[in-house]
Amino acid sequence: MLIIDVKDNEGIDKALKRYKRKYQQAQIIQQLRQRQHFTKPSVKRRNEILKAVYKQHKQEEEGEAI
Repeated sequence: MLIIDVKDNEGIDKALKRYKRKYQQAQIIQQLRQRQHFTKPSVKRRNEILKAVYKQHKQEEEGEAI
């Protein structure tokens, strides 16, 4: 649960903005989406490796194009 202390003479808009920023930094939405279904650690690791290979391949392509 996120707790935001509203300071004296602080507008509700400013407090709401701080809440939204803290909410986004906490990555609550991403955690909820990940918890909707279980992913085995081996599958998660394989996906991370494939993502890293893809990023590396894209960087090499950009280097050759320039």
